[in-house]
Amino acid sequence: MNIDFSKIELSVLPSFKGGEKELRAKMFFDGTNRIMKGLLVPGASIGMHIHEDSSEIIFITAGHGSVIFDGEKEPVSEGICHYCPKGHSHSLVNDSDADLEFLAVVPQQ
Repeated sequence: MNIDFSKIELSVLPSFKGGEKELRAKMFFDGTNRIMKGLLVPGASIGMHIHEDSSEIIFITAGHGSVIFDGEKEPVSEGICHYCPKGHSHSLVNDSDADLEFLAVVPQQ
């Protein structure tokens, strides 16, 4: 199965999960798994949240920023894959001066 993000409507989500500014995303959901192509403009973030029922994988496709994982700040950039296992918390922050683009997968909720 192929997912063509060019055919998926863009969603603009202000203060996503309590974050700053907005998340721009094209999201696929099959009832079980979520796959999202996202963009954070400079200064935007996805707020801190806990993955109580699932994990999340975020692959950075362009730009750089930071994740805060279980209270520790870690840099991310193009080619880096961040993994947040079930039961852990994280946030994605664009603390750069360019867009941060990523692909996120939340399997089997």
